[in-house]
Amino acid sequence: MAGHSSVLLIGKNGSGKTAVGLALEVLQKIARGTNWVDTLVEPKDFTRGRTDVPMRFEIEVELNTSIYEYAIAFDLPDGSKEMRVFEETLVIGGKPIYTRKREEVLAKTGSEGEPIFGINTNVVILPIVLEQTTNNPLFIFKQWLARMIILRPIPSLIIGDSEKETLEPNPDATNFGAWFSGLLAYTPAAYNQIDSYLKQVMPDLKDIKNPTTGKNSRSLVVQFSNDQGNLSLPFEDLSDGEKCFMICALVLASNDAYGPLLCFWDEPDNYLALSEVGHFVLALRKAFQSKGQFIATSHNHEAIYRFPEESTLLLYRDSHLEHTLVRPISQLQINGDLLSALVTGDLEP
Repeated sequence: MAGHSSVLLIGKNGSGKTAVGLALEVLQKIARGTNWVDTLVEPKDFTRGRTDVPMRFEIEVELNTSIYEYAIAFDLPDGSKEMRVFEETLVIGGKPIYTRKREEVLAKTGSEGEPIFGINTNVVILPIVLEQTTNNPLFIFKQWLARMIILRPIPSLIIGDSEKETLEPNPDATNFGAWFSGLLAYTPAAYNQIDSYLKQVMPDLKDIKNPTTGKNSRSLVVQFSNDQGNLSLPFEDLSDGEKCFMICALVLASNDAYGPLLCFWDEPDNYLALSEVGHFVLALRKAFQSKGQFIATSHNHEAIYRFPEESTLLLYRDSHLEHTLVRPISQLQINGDLLSALVTGDLEP
């Protein structure tokens, strides 16, 4: 949603909120190097089983004053069990970098209408296009796309161990330890921001250690201290909500250190007490005011209260056989207040 640093998606279960994150994840996988179609999408992913219509993914983003537009569509040929690339295009600043129709590719250096090379329809082009420098627009776009933060955390599975460093967290955040190590290796000063935020929500936090536990492995330890004494806990022993605080701290520090980033967090209020939700959501919204964009989904009234109507979108469909409709709340006629309409189910586009 252009023009808004933070956006909230609301709607009934099954309306398509989580599907937005799943679509972004497909594009992210492409930028991270996944180029075989069968590792990105499956025939079961077609909406309503409509294999006669190509499955399309599109994204448009402004980076360094340039507009990047990328689109890819997949189809399933009659009688085949394997999906293929139907179309793929990349446009930067209004200039096509390449366009593709099935196996035929037309790059900007080719003659108009004449494909300059062919490519297997089971392969996506974007991951295999080479960039010569880090200032290359193609490099900038692929790096931005790869570093999107898409979150559906499963705190009980996060143990804080790592054997490598990364700036690319996975959706369930189970590589949190590697993300923590990668962020501090990239920008050691990021720890100050992490520490500052966490001490607001956990005042007795003293320190976070990441000692080596083997030749190439580390394991996070969280230290607490107050007048009653000191306590050290392995990361895995934190509560689910406390792990979400830790994830939030890394989101804030990452956007500051190597943003602008797009962060999509599916129900960030999960695992939190009602008294914690408001501060949590406002901290994320504030962090993205100057750069990047934060997108959240929620059913929680405390989270919904923290977003203005003009940046809140309703996703709606009557059944799984219908297309999802998306409307800004500010454009809807609501009888009474928003939360009452959500509770009674009277909110429709």
